[in-house]
Amino acid sequence: MATNNVLGTVYETLLCSPGMNEAVKIDVKMNGKTVLLLNSVIEGSLGKESDSSQELLKLVPPEDVTDLKVFADECLKKAGLKELSEKMKALTIK
Repeated sequence: MATNNVLGTVYETLLCSPGMNEAVKIDVKMNGKTVLLLNSVIEGSLGKESDSSQELLKLVPPEDVTDLKVFADECLKKAGLKELSEKMKALTIK
């Protein structure tokens, strides 16, 4: 439990650090499947959807999940946040 509190504090600190409110231009083209999948993942992750959305995501073909992961990675790179994201992931694994 203490680890979650520390991680939450670190995350909150990063979100309010200088430059985090600056706009980031991300010029990207993606197919409709990826847009729909992205919407489902975001809504499901934010708790706005019921368990049915989680079941729906289980039916998504692996290549579409890969497309979404590639898109997310491109967004992080274009925003200059790839390294920070990797460090945050390392914190959550420990």
